[in-house]
Amino acid sequence: MKSLISFILSATVACGGQRTPTQPPPTMPSAEERLKENRDAVRLEEHDIDLFEQRMGLKLHRSDRGVRFLMLRDQEGEHAKPQQWAKVNYVVELLNGDTAYSTALGEPESFLVEMDQVESGLHEAIQWMSPGDSALVVIPSYRAHGLIGDQDRIPMRSSVVYHIGLVAVSVRP
Repeated sequence: MKSLISFILSATVACGGQRTPTQPPPTMPSAEERLKENRDAVRLEEHDIDLFEQRMGLKLHRSDRGVRFLMLRDQEGEHAKPQQWAKVNYVVELLNGDTAYSTALGEPESFLVEMDQVESGLHEAIQWMSPGDSALVVIPSYRAHGLIGDQDRIPMRSSVVYHIGLVAVSVRP
């Protein structure tokens, strides 16, 4: 019994003197560092969109707020407006061509312009369109699903490409 107690005491003393050094707590980056990191990420994303545009042989127009677009069919008519219901067909892809989402064939979806929780870049783009129009719209992540993506099919900091057609606009769904 004495030998067991002696063994435990010597093991305790031996282990007690060899503590692993603690890591200093992580420091938060300054506001300036975070701002620089975000600017760098936006520049990199813009470069990726430029490469997509070149690879696809497109000449996209750019809005003041970063959304790029190309009207594929441009019908006469009034453009969609805030607080109208926009009925659309779409395919959403990533810049690498992977399809993330699409409407079912013959089953357009509706959203309330400037009111529903869809990408802010989509709210902007749909207001350039009138019923019957179709467009290719590239929305950078900061106007789409942001830093975390949609936690399903769109990864973090991903630009999205909409192939979209505006079927109709109305005051009711």
